[in-house]
Amino acid sequence: MRAMILAAGLGTRLKPFTDHHPKALAIVNGKSLLQRNVEYLLSFGISEIIVNVHHFADQIIDAINENKGWGANITISDETDEVLETGGGLLRAGNYFASEARWLVMNADILTNLDLHKMIAADEVYAQKAEGDLVATLAVTNRTSSRNLIFNTSGTLCGWRNNGTGEEKWANPLRDPNTAIVKAFSGIQIIHASFLEEVQLRGKFSLIDAYLQLAQHYAIHYYDHSDGILLDVGKPESLEKAATIFK
Repeated sequence: MRAMILAAGLGTRLKPFTDHHPKALAIVNGKSLLQRNVEYLLSFGISEIIVNVHHFADQIIDAINENKGWGANITISDETDEVLETGGGLLRAGNYFASEARWLVMNADILTNLDLHKMIAADEVYAQKAEGDLVATLAVTNRTSSRNLIFNTSGTLCGWRNNGTGEEKWANPLRDPNTAIVKAFSGIQIIHASFLEEVQLRGKFSLIDAYLQLAQHYAIHYYDHSDGILLDVGKPESLEKAATIFK
């Protein structure tokens, strides 16, 4: 299985560090977030990785070259002309996955002990049940978040909610809101080749918007890893917390 690490973001929540560096190179106990996530993927046998770059792209490229990819075969997807967000970034890198039936995508600023072997096995089961209609499996937890994904009782995506503004987006509105399964997205997903075939959005767009579009006709399942560790290392205080957990 191949993987993509999304590292092109501006990292505005991590200022002042990101005034001079990309967030993917923020350090936790002597290792950058990028290095930690490359080593995380390697620990599950994933050594073919593409990394998209935009903000201080040269620093990320230099770090990869100087460290020989930390043991992985890393390809760069260049977005220096325009940052394309998560969905547009994946679409730009689509040729990298042309021969793959499925692949893993994760945010550079996530640290976790999620067992990818278990998630991959669950994705296989979901794909069998969906009889070819599964587009993606999304890692989620029960943590408090400013935004949530909403699933139905079958475990498939039907909506999204911004808890701050009350804004909602629906692929398939629930007949009974009381049946909603509300989860926080972990920024980790297994995506199937049908995504590239069926997504209609182009240019700059988020994966969430693409999922909501596709969920009208295809299955997008969740994989809950609330029993594990997940840190969104997007703020200075979360970097400090990460240093106490990830040695």
